Formats: sequence, C-alpha cells, structure tokens
Amino acid sequence: MSRRDGRSAGQRGEKLITALDIGSWKVSALIASKDEDGGLTVLGTGQRESRGVKRGYIADMGTTELAVREAVEQAERIAGTNIEDVWVSFSAGGLISNIASVEVELGGHRIEQSDIDALLAAGRHSIDPNGRMVLHAQPALYTIDGLQVNNPNGLHADKLGVDIHVVAADASPVRNLDLCVRSAHLEVKSIIASPVATGLACLSEEERELGVALVELGAGVTNVSLFCGGVLVGLSSIPMGAADITDDIASAFGTRRAQAERMKCFYGSATASPRDNHDMIEVAPLSAEQEGGEASRITRAQLIAVIRQRLEHLMNEIGKALKELGFTGPIGRQVVLTGGGAELKSIADYAQGLLGRAVRVGRPRGLVGLPDAHSGPAFATLAGLTHYAASNPVDLRDAGFEAGQTIVRAPGSALLTRLVTAFRTNL
Repeated sequence: MSRRDGRSAGQRGEKLITALDIGSWKVSALIASKDEDGGLTVLGTGQRESRGVKRGYIADMGTTELAVREAVEQAERIAGTNIEDVWVSFSAGGLISNIASVEVELGGHRIEQSDIDALLAAGRHSIDPNGRMVLHAQPALYTIDGLQVNNPNGLHADKLGVDIHVVAADASPVRNLDLCVRSAHLEVKSIIASPVATGLACLSEEERELGVALVELGAGVTNVSLFCGGVLVGLSSIPMGAADITDDIASAFGTRRAQAERMKCFYGSATASPRDNHDMIEVAPLSAEQEGGEASRITRAQLIAVIRQRLEHLMNEIGKALKELGFTGPIGRQVVLTGGGAELKSIADYAQGLLGRAVRVGRPRGLVGLPDAHSGPAFATLAGLTHYAASNPVDLRDAGFEAGQTIVRAPGSALLTRLVTAFRTNL
C-alpha cells in the first residue's frame, strides 16, 4: 500500500495537525486532532534515526528524506489515516529575532478593520530581513498615539502603530529543509523556528510574559532564546549538543556511538556521588576483532567525569550567550532546559549551580494521549509545533493586504525598548 492509499486527512476533517521535527539525532512526527474547544489529542507518532542531519543542517538529502517518509508513515499507521501536509521545525544556527515598528497617519478618525489591515500591509512592506528568509512576521503589540493597546478597533487616534515580531534565518538551509520534506511527497504548511514552537510547549503564558530563558539542548545544536512580553526577543545558537557528550564517551572508552549513548542514558549523570566509584559498567568493544574478548569495565565515576567535562564547557557557553543577550539580574530569574540533552539525570541541579539561576526541565504539555515515550523534553519541539499550528497565528507573510496610507517609520520600537529596559532593571 502506498502512502496515499487509505483514508485521507480530508475524510477526517480539516482539524488534523501533523508536526515534523527533523533533528540531528532523530526525525519524529506527530498527528493530532483539534476539537471544537481547542483541545489537542494525539492520534499517532513516529520516529526514525536521523543520519543525514549535521548541526541542524541537512547534509544528506536522500537519507533524511527516507527518515521523514518512515517517521510519517509510522505515525499514519498508528493514527489510521493519511496526511497531506506538515508543520516543520527549523533549529539550525543563523536564526535571528527582531522587532519592526511602523505607524500610519489616521487624522483622528475612528479606527476600522480596514485601517488595521492597511497598517499590517505597511508592516509587511517594512520588513528588511537583510538577505535572510523570514520565518515569522507576527503583530506583537498595537499602539494608538504611542499608547499600547491589545485591540485598536473602534478607538479614535491620530496615529496607529504596530510592533511586528520578525524571526529570520539563512535562506539556503531553510530551502534545503523545504525541498527534503516536499521530496517525501508532503506539502509544507509552514517552517517554524524551533524556539518559537518549543516555547509554546514548555513555557507558561506568564513565564513568556514576565521573562524567561529557554535553552534547547539538541543533539548537534544548543539554542538559547529569551522570551519577554509574550514574544521571543533574543536568540543565540551554540554548535554543540548532547551528541558531543556521546562522542566523548565513545572516544574515551573505545566503544560504539550506540553503546556510548546507552551508557549516557542509563548510567550517566550531571552530578557525582561517592557511590559512583564502586558502581561498575561494562563497555562493549568498538571493533569486530575485539568482540570475542571480554568487555572492559569502568566505574560510573569515570563515565560521569567524561560527561561533566563536556557539560561544563557547554554550560559556560550557555552562560556567555545569556550574558550577551542581556539576561542578567537576580538569582531568581528562570531558565528552562529542554531538548534531548535535558533528559540527562540531575542536569537541572548542575546547570543551576553553574548558571546561578533557577533552572527547571521543560516537558511538553497540553496534549491528550501523548505516549510516555514521547512525553520527555526531547519531544518538546514536536509538541510545540502542534500548539503553534492549532493557535493559527496571524502572519503578515500570508496577508493579502494592500497599503493605502502613508507609512511613517516609527523612531524605534516601543516594545523593544520596554523589553530591553525590563531586562536591565531586573523586571
């Protein structure tokens, strides 16, 4: 049976959402249904090893395309349906987050929807990605005569303004991702910046409003992002992740990557105890010539020492990124760790000591029927994509507005100024 046989998504209605997360370690898919009340129920999930992605970038199109096909087909079999389109995450480096501000002259008349449409059209035309590809262009805050409002419709004003949250990325990696998914005979609904999606799955609305740092510990890339005022306000990528810890273990003890990953997951930890010097771990040999002999043995303390060496380097880089992004202030400022690397035992306690911040592990929430195997931080982005798709956000890239009023470049963003001030005054 081909992928297009059987029941189609249309037969199940238009309320099906399929999320696809293509990472450096795994490719995972999730099919969910959205009910009339907005609730999300998981119908099926699929996962395959990712062998064609390096540091978040597609390095082997054919291998990655096959993994996408197999992950989606597995989810389809479990869900009992076929899907046509997917929401895809993008987690490679090169992501930037900015605020674009525009104002239109109204002359004091009452604001109508046509005025808001014209303003958003002006905002869309004002976006300058500087050679990058825009992934998100969403209204974050409206102003009337400089006063912040949630909904300007029906109010009188001389000037109507909007702050637009723009996330952009290097164009070529995004195009490669799009091509890979379409080559698997899937339509791409949208490509979503991983931090935007993951924040919806792991962070509460209040956290995103008050200010929080989200650290996604992926296999090949660690993304550090700041949220405040309800939007993503800062981004930084570190070309290092959990797979580097696995490689360090494999190199240090002469074993295969698969065995090193197993050792990390079952016996690894970010913190040590005296008992670790007595707990022994068998290490399978690396080469076929050694397989006939006895497996070597190491102490758990030796394993943890290797893990901590790489982890200390990574946490130092995360600390530098937070500082460069302006995330300074009292110890109580929250950091949320997520991604596959956040599944390492005691990592929150370790990170809290090195970063000097309150740290918790963020797991996906808000999905009914999510399998236990997909309920950990490694699947936060996948869940976040589902939440993003269900929220149906306004995106100016899709708006068919025609500007009909004079565009006035606002002298700096009120939202951005407010957020930066909030960070520097410790909220």
